[in-house]
Amino acid sequence: MKRRTWMILAAVLLIGVFSFAVFGCGGGSDTPAPDPNGDDPKAGWPGSLTIGAASIGGTYYVYAGGWSSVIEKATGIPAAVEVTGGPNHNMQLVHNGDLDLGMITMGPGWEGWNGEGDWTGGVKMTNVRAIFPMYNTYSMWWAFADSGINSIYDLDGKTVGVGPAGGTAGTYHPRFLEILGINATPRQAGLSDLVSMHLDRQLNANSFAAGVPVAGILETAAQRKITMFGVDGDARDTIVNEWPFWTPAVIPASAFSGILTDDVESIGMWNMAIAAKDLPDSLVYEIVKGVFENHDMMTTAHQAASETIAENVVNNDWLLMHPGAIKYYEEIGIDLPDAVYPPEYKK
Repeated sequence: MKRRTWMILAAVLLIGVFSFAVFGCGGGSDTPAPDPNGDDPKAGWPGSLTIGAASIGGTYYVYAGGWSSVIEKATGIPAAVEVTGGPNHNMQLVHNGDLDLGMITMGPGWEGWNGEGDWTGGVKMTNVRAIFPMYNTYSMWWAFADSGINSIYDLDGKTVGVGPAGGTAGTYHPRFLEILGINATPRQAGLSDLVSMHLDRQLNANSFAAGVPVAGILETAAQRKITMFGVDGDARDTIVNEWPFWTPAVIPASAFSGILTDDVESIGMWNMAIAAKDLPDSLVYEIVKGVFENHDMMTTAHQAASETIAENVVNNDWLLMHPGAIKYYEEIGIDLPDAVYPPEYKK
């Protein structure tokens, strides 16, 4: 009896040793390797993350869904997508510590960073760090084909949707109309609401600023024949001279198959993913690495992510970058502008 008991105990001990050898020595290739000092690479990582997107129906919201999936795959941390007012709101929320991650266009980013513009209240939102380039945002405008509206100047005396108040279009499209001397009435709301208002003829036209394609435009075109136009010619020159972070851009006809037969000249502004300044370097490194190593997941979520490539990071030459992101770009041999290195960066 005693001999049998000792045999059972020996077997249990052997199983325990085997289990420790196989499972107790750390994760596989998806787990960050320990640093040279022996510290836990996941020390300080949160149990969950939140991403500031924009209104439902816009590019940000769809793109954020793909990004959240990539984050969970790369880090094992669930990332929730939050509906927000867009870039302005995301700058505020990340700066204040209410969001971990967000998405901005560089115009609102500049205003938030420098505390310019009425929406900032003079607050310089410097607790924000850039982490990776997303895509170019295009200024897009559309009206029903039978409306007689074919250009931005045709909006004089009309009512036009301009996106949510905190978004890029909601911030800049009313300014465009004003500086061009177009006496239009702008309406600010989420894109899905503006599409409904347009289809109900409460609006004469609509507009948005996002990567392409845009679900709201496709939804409108599925129910009514539309005409799309951009900001071109003298209007484009006036706006680019006033706000240099807007640059000439071309909306490809291929992004709106069945709606456009030719490319549309307009203006664009780069989008940048941002992170809270105090997120751990090792976590941000894995997030950025995961985005570029899972490019197919990003483009499956939204076609605009085809422009989410590491080389496009040089389109940011002023917003300070997170050290964890810098580490990744330096590892793959991309030279970053000196101006984006933050004071907390250590080589």
